[in-house]
This record gives sequence, structure tokens and C-alpha cells, in this order.
Amino acid sequence: MAKMEVKTSLLDNMIGVGDMVLLEPLNEDSFINNLKKRFDHSEIYTYIGSVVVSINPYRLLPIYSPEKVEEYRNRNFYELSPHIFALSDEAYRSLRDQDKDQCILITGESGAGKTEASKLVMSYVAAVCGKGAEVNQVKEQLLQSNPVLEAFGNAKTVRNDNSSRFGKYMDIEFDFKGDPLGGVISNYLLEKSRVVKQPRGERNFHIFYQILSGASEDLLNKLKLERDFSRYNYLSLDSARVNGVDDAVNFRTVRNAMQIVGFMDHETQSILEVVAAVLKLGNIEFKPESRVNGLDESKIKDKNELKEICELTGIDQSVLERAFSFRTVEAKQERVSTTLNVAQAYYARDALAKNLYSRLFSWLVTRINESIKAQTKVRKKVMGVLDIYGFEIFEDNSFEQFIINYCNEKLQQIFIELTLKEEQEEYIREGIEWTHIEYFNNAIICDLIENNQTGILAMLDEECLRPGTVTDDTFLEKLNQVCATHQHFESRMSKCSRFLNDTSLPHSCFRIQHYAGKVMYQVEGFVDKNNDLLYRDLSQAMWKANHSLIKALFPEGNPAKINLKRPPTAGSQFKASVATLMKNLQTKNPNYIRCIKPNDKKAAHSFNEALVCHQVRYLGLLENVRVRRAGYAFRQPYELCLERYKMLCKQTWPHWKGPARAGVEVLFNELEIPEEEYSFGRSKIFIRNPRTLFKLEDLRKQRLEDLATLIQKIYRGWKCRTRFLLMKRSQIVIASWYRRYAQQRKYQRIKGSAIIVQSYTRGWKARKLLRELKHQKRCKEAATTIAAYWHGTQARRELKRLKEEARRKHAVAVIWAYWLGLKVRREYRKFFRANAGRKIYEFTLQKIMQKYFLEMKTKMPSLSPIDANWPARPYLFLDATHKELKRIFHLWRCKKYRDQFTDQQKLIYEEKLEASELFKDKKALYPASVGQPFHGAYLEISKNPKYKKLKEAVEEKIIIAEVVNKINRANGKCASRIFLLTKNNVLLADQKSGHIKSLVPLGDVTKVSMSSQNDGFFAVHLKEGSGAAGKGDFLFSSDHLIEMATKLYRTTLSQTNQKLNIEISDEFLVQFRQDKVCVKFIQGNQKNGNIPTCKRKNNRLLEVAVP
Repeated sequence: MAKMEVKTSLLDNMIGVGDMVLLEPLNEDSFINNLKKRFDHSEIYTYIGSVVVSINPYRLLPIYSPEKVEEYRNRNFYELSPHIFALSDEAYRSLRDQDKDQCILITGESGAGKTEASKLVMSYVAAVCGKGAEVNQVKEQLLQSNPVLEAFGNAKTVRNDNSSRFGKYMDIEFDFKGDPLGGVISNYLLEKSRVVKQPRGERNFHIFYQILSGASEDLLNKLKLERDFSRYNYLSLDSARVNGVDDAVNFRTVRNAMQIVGFMDHETQSILEVVAAVLKLGNIEFKPESRVNGLDESKIKDKNELKEICELTGIDQSVLERAFSFRTVEAKQERVSTTLNVAQAYYARDALAKNLYSRLFSWLVTRINESIKAQTKVRKKVMGVLDIYGFEIFEDNSFEQFIINYCNEKLQQIFIELTLKEEQEEYIREGIEWTHIEYFNNAIICDLIENNQTGILAMLDEECLRPGTVTDDTFLEKLNQVCATHQHFESRMSKCSRFLNDTSLPHSCFRIQHYAGKVMYQVEGFVDKNNDLLYRDLSQAMWKANHSLIKALFPEGNPAKINLKRPPTAGSQFKASVATLMKNLQTKNPNYIRCIKPNDKKAAHSFNEALVCHQVRYLGLLENVRVRRAGYAFRQPYELCLERYKMLCKQTWPHWKGPARAGVEVLFNELEIPEEEYSFGRSKIFIRNPRTLFKLEDLRKQRLEDLATLIQKIYRGWKCRTRFLLMKRSQIVIASWYRRYAQQRKYQRIKGSAIIVQSYTRGWKARKLLRELKHQKRCKEAATTIAAYWHGTQARRELKRLKEEARRKHAVAVIWAYWLGLKVRREYRKFFRANAGRKIYEFTLQKIMQKYFLEMKTKMPSLSPIDANWPARPYLFLDATHKELKRIFHLWRCKKYRDQFTDQQKLIYEEKLEASELFKDKKALYPASVGQPFHGAYLEISKNPKYKKLKEAVEEKIIIAEVVNKINRANGKCASRIFLLTKNNVLLADQKSGHIKSLVPLGDVTKVSMSSQNDGFFAVHLKEGSGAAGKGDFLFSSDHLIEMATKLYRTTLSQTNQKLNIEISDEFLVQFRQDKVCVKFIQGNQKNGNIPTCKRKNNRLLEVAVP
């Protein structure tokens, strides 16, 4: 890796000219060529004295890393190559060390990189100032305020994907150590007309697209929004998506930044609701209607959007609808209400949207200021950062461009004044004679615009306030009368004859000669935009909202604080804001960053000379250079000058021991530089002409080459001598090592020879001794072998004799045993034949049983109780055993299956078993109920708020909660009732209200009757004379008859120890008051499916038709 080149001066290895003050010759072409040359080499920063000119590269450059921050930290401004960090460091150190309040003015047209430049300044200051938990929190809040303001105040334009559509001035406050304490943000002229209309190829403010792209579905539902951009009239569709911009990710970034800055969750939600309301206002459309009196009025076409807006903002729908249709005018004690036609209604809608969004933006700035303001009241140092729109010249220039260009005129005025002031102060401080500098003073243009009597803004305000018919044309006529003779004002309708033949100037336009060039303004819309009128009805409607934020945005809507005075115009407000800004800037030490856009395509490596030339003109950069070099083009402290050029004089090289100024004087006298080319200040040398500086640089470069040659010569001599001495020492070392090696080799050879002789001698002696030992050993082994063979022969003879004797004895024993066996068989032969058959039978039977059980082991069926498989019987005599074994296995696996049941499952199966005993083969409905689980509580009474009172009235555990049809005793009609069964009672309640109709203790229930058919009809018989039997027995119809009857039977049995009588018959008697009525079931066609129908035939018969 190549080593990083170290620079000690701006002039080292300079590409082009790093400081335009040194440019020679100075003209527009050389200025542009120098910028282009540096831009082509990725040098985007160039100085004009202490002013930084920045060209937007439209790509990422590796010049903003933490290493770069450290490189420029605490370094002299001209010590390194031009960089925005150098200006930031100079401003910060002046503020910290000299207690001078600073301001950094960043100007340039849209897309030139002003916003990024302000971010870089703030990030550098944050990186070099102090550390600590509180300091880091303040720095983080200051930095995170940018994404919030960009989301609400920036938009995509044809020139810039992230164009600031408002002016921002931030005062960053520091303590005496230079640590940030907080900040204050001021905003200027938000382009609120963009809310309702955007030029082709541009977008609305970022926040609208970010919400629709990044909000969750739940949040969109709360805001009553849809993700489709085409649903909203205020959003431009041709540029809704921007390449390289992820609105969803940016939305999450903005939410996180708002949280860091200090926004509460409910505040964030309120802000998003206001944004959603603005978005939906654009979807309100109007239709014309004619009244009886002949006046035209407007009505809203579709009120769904209006309804949703009112739900978001908490406004009464009728109030807002009337505000869009009528306008109330108050004057003294009179109050007149007039209708709005369609055009006026659309104007009112757009005016409300613009005002709502602009006031929300101002509230956001105020709220951020509350979070980032300094908490302590100690004396503060201030650094201001101004990021404001640059000079704008479009094809169609309107009121917004007029106001913006007026602001830039004021900034240019203060720039020239402060630059001249800075030059003059330095000359006085250094004791240099001040010479007057000729320059263009644009105060005459500022006066044309802002003069309180004859200024254009004053004429516009006067025209807006006068009674009668006021139009843009009447305003232009007034300008022609008042400003006709002004040398910087032009109009086609002016009486001045010199403009009558200028056909390039339309009749509805006027032209102003600004410092940056001529700009033609379309007068259409000037009066309306300056009025910025919002009908009082809409303000009052907004104030009536239940939404706390919207209510706070429209304080003038409060009826108790009605002010009949006309609000100030937009122009007068902006004029006052600019005056305050100028007053603030004049109290601070200025630092300038001039931003330039290299092309209109937002493309890297593209430099449009015509476009850059245009910007250089209206930024007044050439004039800035001329002002800077009108006196002396270059100045430098004596110490740095002497350190850089001391090698040009033998008296100052290599070290000068006297004062630095004296050394510089000796140096310049030695070089014979004319005295008129330089002057000596108190601490600096001032050089008048850049040629003199370049001459010094050329001499220095030549001298450095000579010094380099001298250094090379001395180095090469030293290197050769060093090499010779090294080789001499090496030869001595090598010789001594070789002699040592030769002696070691000779010694090793002698030593080896002695060892060989010794080894041969020892070997001969050892072999001789070995032969003697081997002979003695063989003699001993021979005697031992002979003795062993002799002992073996004797042992084998004895063994043979013993084996022969043992065979003889064994033969005798075998013969004797056979003889005894023969005698026994002859004696017991008759007994053996009598018992042999039974023994064989028992043995065979045992083997068969053993085989049977072993086979059964492999053929056993599954453990499921419902599995009816069983192995076939192999033998007939095992039939009883086979059946018994099957029965035992079934009982065993049933027990295993039952052991797996929980208590709840056991209870369910017990109920199912009870139902089987009660209804199996008796009730046709029973088979269908076998597979249905018994839930009991079919109504979730505890969870349903409608049955809250019913739940409170029933304190016992509910066994059954079901909706049944209660049969009317008089006519047989059905009514829905809630049937509740508890441990002690049966309750009937109204299904709608939950009110309890009847309560029957279980002890009063004597019997339950039902048919044998496939129906859910049943009767509950009550004990005669009981309190619940006043009207007679109950007749019900239910879809869960089997479950209800079973649970009623089991509950009655557990509470009263008496079995409830379950009667299953197609005819049974019930008690209705004093009469006995026969309930008879017949077959019939049902109109309502399978639901039985009841019909009262007479006083003694009730027929139930079942399917």
C-alpha cells in the first residue's frame, strides 16, 4: 500500500489553483476552467480567500471519513487542500478559543448540495467537540432534527431529488468549553403551494409518500389511508417513485429520529393524523347547484372523504361542510353570510390544506426547538448555520421566486459588506494602508423591492389592502406608475419608450435587473399569494375540532378572540423575517460556502460549463475574487513564510536565529523582489500580485530539486562507505569462522580414527569371550537335554501301563452295568407298557399348548378397544381357552385405555354412558348425538357484555347455557329463551335483554317427557303445588336434547339423590294450569326443515308434527 502523501500547505501538489485569489489571469474562462480541472480530479472544493466553493459531485467520495476529520482538526485554514472541514474547524476554533459568535452561510441553487453541506458542517462540529452522556445526547438530537425537517420540508424537484423547499437557520449554542448545549431553528417561507399542486416531474413533500409506503397496515387503517398513490389528487403520479430512494425505510428513519428528538407517541400520532387529513382534503370535490334566488352555490359530491376527515380531526361534519359552502364577513356590528360557488369552494379547500400543512410545519419547528434548546442559563457561544434557497431563474417565475431572489439580494448585500469589512479590519490590524475598492452595490435593487414607500412589496401590500376590485393587472399598472423610471425595473406596459419595442417581455410580466442577471416575473397570482387568505369560517371550524393539535394551530378561530384586523401579508411577514435574519448575521463572524451544481442531469463526472458559468455569475464569485485581491492577493504569517521559503537564501538556510520578520526581509532582499510587490504587516507578509507568489513557488521548487540532488549525493556516499565497512567486517568474520571450521574438521577426523581402532580392538576381545561362553553353555544344555529325554521315556512307559490298567477296569464296569440293566428290564418290562400311553399324551399336549401360546404372542391384535380382530383357533379342544383368553385380553386393554383418561374425559364418557343407558334403542335421535361432544356452555355468557347482568344474577356454576325454543301453552308458537342449568336450579331468561323469566329449583322437577322420534321436543314436568308450577309444565325444543336431558338427570340425581323419571312415548300428558293436556306426535311435512311444529287442537290435545 502506498504511503499517504503528507501536505503541509495549500500550495503543495496543487491541482489547478486551490485558491481563486491566486488565479492568473483572472477572467471568467480561466475561473471556469480551473473549477473544471479540479472537478475532473475529484477536487470539489476550492477557496476564494476564506470562502469555500463546493461543486456537487453527485456521488460518494472518500473524503469525509473519521480519519479526514482528525486530519483537519486544529489545523491552519490554508495548511491543507481546500475542504469544507477546514472552514468548519476554523469557525469552531474561533468560537471556542476567541469567543467570537460564528455564522456559516450556505447558498446556491436547488440541487447544488446546500443541505448536504449543512449536514457535513454539523457532523464535523459534533465529531470534534466534547464527549459525555449529556453532550452526546444534545449532539444526537441536533443531528436527528435534520431527517424530521427534511421529511416535512423537502421534496423532489426536476433539479434535485431532496430539494429543501424552505429556508432554515439553526443557531447551535455552546458552553465556555466548546461543548454543545442546544440549538434554535428558524424557518423561512415554506413552499406551501406545493401541497396542492406540483410542476410536472416533481413530487409533493416527502412525508406523504413515506407514510403511504412505510406505515403498517394497522397505522394506515387508523389514519384511514390506502397505500395506492393514485387514490389522492394532491400527489403527483408521474414522479411518485424516485430511483435510489426507499420511502418505507426513510419513514422508519423519521419515526426513530422523532423519538430521539423527544416527540411523544401521542404527538407523533397527532402529526400523522394532520398529514392524513391534508392528503384527504384533496379528494373532496364539489358540484354546482342553483338556489331559488338565482345565486350559485356548491355542494360536496361524495361525503365519505369529508366524514373520514372529520373522524380524523374530531370536527363536526356539518360545521366543516358549511365552512366549504358559505363565507361569513364581519364588519363592526354587521355579519353577512354569502354562498361559495364551485371555484371559490375549491379555493377554500386548497387554502385550508396549505394553511394546515404550513402551520403544522411551523409547529414542528417550535416543538423541535423546545427539545433541543439549552437547558442551562449560562452565557452561551453561538454558531449559526444558514441553509437557504439560492437564486432561482425559471421559465415561469412567480411570487415565490420573487421573494426568494429578494432574500438572495439581501444576502449578497451583507456578503459584500462583511467581506469588505473583514478585509478592512485585517489591513488596519496589520497596519497596511487601506485602499478603496470599487464594487457593485446592490442596495439599489434591495431598495426597489423593500422600500417602505415605493418598494414593490409596499405596492403589493397597498394593492391588497385597498377597497374595490383588486387584480394582478391593477398591481402591475401601479408598478408601472411608481417604478417606471427605475433603472433596474422593466415592463412592457411602462410608459418609458425604451421598452415598447421589447417583444420578449409579455404584457402580464415585469423584469428586474438583479445582481445575478435579469429575471422576468409572471404577475399572475401575486395578489392571491401575498394575501394568503383563509376564510374565517374555516379557521373557526378548525378551532372547534376535538383534535388538540389542530385546535392549537388555529387560535384565531376562537370566537372569544375574534380580531377584525386584517392579518399581515405573506410579503410583509417575509420582509420582517429577512430583516431579523440580516440583523442576526451582522452580529456574527461570517463564513461562506457557495454551492454549485455541475449539471442538470444529476450525473457524476459531468461538467456543464454553461450552467456553471451561469451560477458563477449570479453568485458573484468573480466579483468576490476581485474584492479579495483588490489590495493584496496573498498574505501569510512570517513564521510560516520563513519556514516555507528559507532554503532560497543562504543566510536563512538551514536555521534563522533572529525574529521571523527580519528573516523574511533578508529573504526578499536576497531574491530582489520589487518593494511595490509586497508589504510588511505586524504579523504577516502581504503579497500584491499572484505572479510574485508563483515566482517564489517556482524558485522553491527548483531549490528543493537542488537540495534533493545534494541529499542524494551525500546519501549515496554514506551508503557506499557503509557498505564497504560492512563488507570488511564481514570478511573478517567469515575468515575467523572458516579457520575455526577447519580445525574442528581436523580434530573430528583424528577423533574418528582413534574411535575406529578402539572399536576393532574391543570387538575382537568381545568375540573371543563370546566363543568361550557359548561353548560352556552348549555343554550344560547337552547334559540337560539328555536327562530330559531319559525322564520322558520313563514317564511314557508308566503312563502306558496305567492307561492299560484303567481300560481293563472300565470294561469290567461297563459289562457289569449292561448286565444289571438287562436284569432290571426283564423285571420291570410289564410295568412300563401299562403307563407309556398316558405319558406320551401328556407330553404331546404340553408341546401343543406351548406352541399355541408362543404363536399367540406374535398374533396379538392392537390395543384399541374397538378392534374386533382375534387370531383363529388352531385346535378344537382349545375353544373354551381361546374364548376366555380373548375376553381377558379385551378387559385388560380396556383398562389400559381407561387409565389414559383425564378427569374431564372420564366425566364426558360417564355422561355419554348415562345417555346410552337412558336413550339407546329408545330415542331415534340418540345415534346422531353419540359422535357430538357435550359442551354444556354453548353461550359464552362471561365474555359477552350483553349478558353481564345475567352473569351477575347467577352466582352458581353454569352447567348448561343454551338457546331453546319455548312452546307457548296457548297457541303452540315458539319463542327463544336462554336455558340455564346450575347445581340447584333451572333458569329461563330473555335472549335479547338477558332478564330472568323463570327460576325452577331442581327439587320441583319430577319428570322429563319426550317422543321416540327424531326430534328435539321435550316437556319438563313440575311438582304440583310448587311455586314454579303456577302456569304449568314447560314445553321446549332444542338441538341438544340428549345432552340437556342427560345433564338434567345427572344433576338432579347428585343434588336430590333421586332418579329423574325420563318418559319416552309418542303420547304423554302435561299440566297446563288446571288442565291436563295430551301431547301427541304425528308424522308431517315441515316447512322449517327438521324443526317440529306444534298446534293446539283443543283444550285437551296438542299435536306435534315431526319429520
